[in-house]
Amino acid sequence: MLTLLLLLIHPSALIPHPFYTTLPLLLCIRYYSDYSKTAATNVVLFLFLFRRFYRKRFTVVKNRISLALVALLFFAITLPAFVFAQQGRQAPPIRKTPVEPSGITSPRGRTNRARAMSNLSAEIEQDFSEALTVIQDNYVDGNRLNYNDVFKSSIIGMLRTLDPHSNYYDPQEFEELRADQRSEYYGIGAQIGTQTRGDDTETYIVTTFEGTPAARAGLRFGDTIREVNGESMRGKTTSEVRDKIRGPRGTKVRLAIEHAATGRVENVEITRDAVSQPSVPDAYMIRPGVGYIDMTRGFNFDTADELQSRLEQLHRKGMTSLVLDLRENPGGFLEEAVRVADQFLQRDQIILTQKGRNDQKVYRATNEAGPPDQTPLVILINEDTASASEIVSGAMQDHDRALIVGETSFGKGLVQGIWPLEYGAGLTLTSAKYYTPSGRLIQRDYSNEGFYDYYTQGGSLRSEQQQQAANQRPAGPESHTDLGRSVYGGGGITPDEAVKPRSINNVQVKLRDPIFFFTRELVNGRIPGLDAYKAQSAIEFNHQLQDSEYAINDAVYKAFQSFVARDSSWAQLAPYVERNRQYIEVQIRFNIITAAYGTVVANHVLLDDDQQVAKAIEMLPRARELAMRSLSRRAQP
Repeated sequence: MLTLLLLLIHPSALIPHPFYTTLPLLLCIRYYSDYSKTAATNVVLFLFLFRRFYRKRFTVVKNRISLALVALLFFAITLPAFVFAQQGRQAPPIRKTPVEPSGITSPRGRTNRARAMSNLSAEIEQDFSEALTVIQDNYVDGNRLNYNDVFKSSIIGMLRTLDPHSNYYDPQEFEELRADQRSEYYGIGAQIGTQTRGDDTETYIVTTFEGTPAARAGLRFGDTIREVNGESMRGKTTSEVRDKIRGPRGTKVRLAIEHAATGRVENVEITRDAVSQPSVPDAYMIRPGVGYIDMTRGFNFDTADELQSRLEQLHRKGMTSLVLDLRENPGGFLEEAVRVADQFLQRDQIILTQKGRNDQKVYRATNEAGPPDQTPLVILINEDTASASEIVSGAMQDHDRALIVGETSFGKGLVQGIWPLEYGAGLTLTSAKYYTPSGRLIQRDYSNEGFYDYYTQGGSLRSEQQQQAANQRPAGPESHTDLGRSVYGGGGITPDEAVKPRSINNVQVKLRDPIFFFTRELVNGRIPGLDAYKAQSAIEFNHQLQDSEYAINDAVYKAFQSFVARDSSWAQLAPYVERNRQYIEVQIRFNIITAAYGTVVANHVLLDDDQQVAKAIEMLPRARELAMRSLSRRAQP
């Protein structure tokens, strides 16, 4: 009861506490000795309590959950609902017809279980009501409790005891998630970033996107966002400024913009609109005959169609081999992963097997859209490649259709069902596990680590030693590809060729600010003798970048050295400039091309300096040989 009181008073205070990670026990532990309930039943009980108690006492709270939803959850949890495979975010609301839970074989059994659940929920409701009454009457700030936060943190805490990927979204979060899955958001269409000079931290325009309100309003690289709707943005973080600028489609936002070219402050009123964010933003010939496709953003509603269009585009340009970049791809819709894999695999080859509580489903290539693409293929992955992107890379590896280069992937083998709640909120629950064609479950173990550690120490902040060990061999059981190569489950997709990314040291991170401000002066013609690097016109989107464009020569580099040395904000970095010359030159050229052609084209500069991409290109002959051997084996009677 004491822990429950603390939770209701200030939920965030318990986040690092071990009790918070076992929240259902705080609500139900006294009853577990009498009722052996599953975690799924526990979720249902909490939602039932949430609905009943909330409607009786706190009708001002908006995020109500209907009794019909509780019934739906109770039945639907027993099978995979609409499937969604993603590392950190879940999908828009789509339901499938639920079925009756297994193990309930008679009306009498159902009646007994329902009666037990009813009694249990009534007791929990009584304790919950009593705890809140005590808080209201005695807590020093009891009259200022945010009941939305209380209930939200309770639901999320309970879901965390199930697995790291079941989650609850309030209406705003759920709408943002749905917009992301539509490959769009509502705003002005500009990429922004904070930069620091001395004691001043400001937010600047980095680039605008084609056909967006920001592009039409004439915003340019280096413009400063002074105010949003009359509120100063000085010292704000990028996310804070972004949230101020975004809003419902058709509404207006007022910006005070200090233009980098003139220094003049202009008040600009912009009408927010839908801003497209394609999941396959770029495809180009990175070398003669070698295509490169950027698929780093996720698997959304139309990812497979976008990929098909990009493949056709590259084939028209003479592509004979392909690098498919899935690094940083957090996943998304399972169905889109299946459709992507279908474009490269032969008819009837298994893509994945999905196993739920009561059934399983095998997904196979159908080639309904046409014959599969047989271009030799290398796929790039890293530690943030997760879920749907692991489905694709795992299927390609198991069928020897592609070679995998990079780092061991995140390791998410769980599938979530999606349920929309009343007033726009949403809930995701893990409803199945998926297995690669060779039978691998690539889900990392999460039984002995907390939520934070799962996403950091085991994922994005995985130490170099951990990553090296994972690249050598995960802890899971051994399986074999079609040609007999050993592969392993239990810890993501292990690359066929492990390659670390180029590391960024602390000095290079600190150099990003002076590099930005130097480029801001350079593209606006304020660096003497370097007028050839001016880029003040509107962005030329879809430009075909040439190696000779905006090449960084000695004059530019020496101008940067002088720029850093004479500014007291960065004088301490001057001794480190020479030893970081290659990094500085790449970043200056990247910024210039961002100003002239946008970030999609500018990324080509970084890819040219990417050692993982270089290794992928080097591996293409081996990928061709592997794919031919696999096809030959399949053709044998």
